[in-house]
Amino acid sequence: MSDEKRVAVVTGASRGIGKAIALRLAADGRHVVLVSRSEGPLAEVRGLIEEAGGTASTCAVDVGDREGLAAAIGIIIKEHGRLDILVNNAGITRDNLSLRMSDAEWDEVLNVNLTSAFVAIRAAARAMMKQKFGRIVNIASTSGLVGNAGQANYAAAKSGLIGLSKTIARELGGKGVTCNVIAPGFIVTDMTSNLPADVTNKVKDAMAIKRLGEPGDIAAAVVYVTSDEAGFLTGQTIAVDGGMTMV
Repeated sequence: MSDEKRVAVVTGASRGIGKAIALRLAADGRHVVLVSRSEGPLAEVRGLIEEAGGTASTCAVDVGDREGLAAAIGIIIKEHGRLDILVNNAGITRDNLSLRMSDAEWDEVLNVNLTSAFVAIRAAARAMMKQKFGRIVNIASTSGLVGNAGQANYAAAKSGLIGLSKTIARELGGKGVTCNVIAPGFIVTDMTSNLPADVTNKVKDAMAIKRLGEPGDIAAAVVYVTSDEAGFLTGQTIAVDGGMTMV
């Protein structure tokens, strides 16, 4: 590879875990393409990166739009002449008990949380194979490892990411492209910050490390698995969960 700055795409980069990943990758010298539905929040993240001396660009696209997402990945590759890192982080929840879950709730979560990752990988793979270097990371969840009541759609999508990643790892490994999964546990984000104290206390009790996770904990793991040094790590699922799912 040349000494040019590596280019990373992070979906769902406007807040929470995606934002932390983008900031950390930029701090480590990558040019980060920030992907989300709305340009405004992305511009704020880009500003933070540039203020810290990094470089970033934005791409407003709904990852649930298959054709739009594939086209956006193609444009990014054309503009930068390369794509080295793909972090599929975008995700939504539409929680409900299985017997009450609508087809729309099921379909929307599977489309955004699982199908979008497949579409993005398919769009990025040829460029990575051609340059004989690629790092693909799919952000799953411990819900995909152990299940969670009220999240049949979410758990199925996150578990699906694990199977997808193992297959991509086998298909692309010979071309220098790795594919791994980071499975966050209970991370403090906008989605979890309003939970009652008794709920968060029960979560802490189930952990070996008695604290809730931070987005930066996930970002640190992503930095390693996307590094040049991680070329012998592929097809793996790393649970960053404070020891909650240890067996």
